[in-house]
Amino acid sequence: MKKTMRLIFWLIVIGMILLLFSSHVVAEDDFEQQRLAMVDQIKADVVSTRDFLQREVLDQRVLDALSKVPRHIFVPNKQRPHAYENRPLPIGHGQTISQPYIVAVMTDLLRLKASDKVLEIGTGSGYQAAILAELADSVYSIEIVEPLAHQAAENLMQSGYDKVRTRMGDGYYGWESEAPFDAIVVTAVSSHIPPPLIKQLKPGGRMIIPVGAPFMTQYLVLVTKTIDGAITTRQILPVSFVPLTGQH
Repeated sequence: MKKTMRLIFWLIVIGMILLLFSSHVVAEDDFEQQRLAMVDQIKADVVSTRDFLQREVLDQRVLDALSKVPRHIFVPNKQRPHAYENRPLPIGHGQTISQPYIVAVMTDLLRLKASDKVLEIGTGSGYQAAILAELADSVYSIEIVEPLAHQAAENLMQSGYDKVRTRMGDGYYGWESEAPFDAIVVTAVSSHIPPPLIKQLKPGGRMIIPVGAPFMTQYLVLVTKTIDGAITTRQILPVSFVPLTGQH
C-alpha cells in the first residue's frame, strides 16, 4: 500500500513538472511569434516614414536582433502581455522602454560593426543594450536611476547578455575611463548635444540622440565625427522621449 501511494505521489509530481514545462514551451513559442509580428510592424513603419529615414529597409542584422532579444524579460510582469506591441511601455520611476520601431531606427543609424565599442546613455530596463550587444563587440551603459540600474543588470544577466557593462551615473558626462567609443546612443532627450559625449566619440564615429525640450518638439539627431574631428549633424525624424536627468 505504501509503495502504491509513493508511486502515485511521484507520478503526480512528474505530471506537474511536465505540465509546467509544456506551459513554458508554449509561452516561449507564443513570445517568438509575437516578436516576429512586432518586426513585421517595424518594417511597415519604416516604409511609412521613408521620407524621414531616406530609406525603406533597415539593416537585416538589426531586424534579426529585434527578432531574437526577449523584450518580455525587459518589462515589468504586469506589462508582459503587451511586451511585443510596437509602443513604449512604462518601466517605473517615470521611465519607459522605447517603442521597438524607435529602437530599430536608432540602432540602424549607428551602422554598427561586430568590432565596435558602444556607449549607451540611459540603460532603462536594459533592452536597448541587449540589442546593441547582438551587433557590437562591447557595450557600456549608464543609468542614473538606482533601482532601474539594478533591475537592468539583472535583466541582462537573465537574458544572457553578461558582456554588457553597466554602472550608475550621470550619463551627460559619459564614461571617460572607457572612451573613446565607435558609437554612442542616448535614450533620453537633451536640450543640446552634451560636449563630453562628443569628446568621447571616436573620429569616424556616430552618435544618435533625441534633442529638444521635454514633452515638446524633439528630433532624433544623427551626430557624425569625421576622421579629422569635425562634427556634422542631421535631423532624422520627430520623436518623444523622457528627459535626460542629472546635475548638468
